[in-house]
Amino acid sequence: MTRIVEQTSSRAERTASLVGHHYRVTDFYEVGREKVREFARSLQDRHPAHWSEDAAKGHGYDGLIAPLTFGSVIAMIAQQHLFDEIVTGYDPREILHTDQRLIFHRPIAVGDRLICDVYLDSYRQAAGNDILVTKTIMLDQNDAPVQTMWTTLVAYAR
Repeated sequence: MTRIVEQTSSRAERTASLVGHHYRVTDFYEVGREKVREFARSLQDRHPAHWSEDAAKGHGYDGLIAPLTFGSVIAMIAQQHLFDEIVTGYDPREILHTDQRLIFHRPIAVGDRLICDVYLDSYRQAAGNDILVTKTIMLDQNDAPVQTMWTTLVAYAR
């Protein structure tokens, strides 16, 4: 039991010391037409701007636009590095995604090449669990912001 408490304590101290840590994902995510349609299908989102270029053009866009939550897929890929290489010691089976807050700067569109800046925004403990908040700023190929999102994760105590 003492060993588990020591591991949890050192993990907590290490994670707390990493608040503010930032990295930029080194590769971009290129938004594809069929990925937008697949995501819309999974949500049962029938808005025509997700399915028809003509409909999207009727709304003022050059091509299909993604459903609002499409960015969460890209952010999840970008955040994986955080838990694989930086904030280590967490078992993914013991992490619960509890909250998501988003700011939409503009719609995600087919052809966008998106990159992400990821931050460990905050850390605290409550009821023996670790509560981590990541901040992901998604930028387009011109370095213009597309979405900013905060993801709250709870890592259960062992």
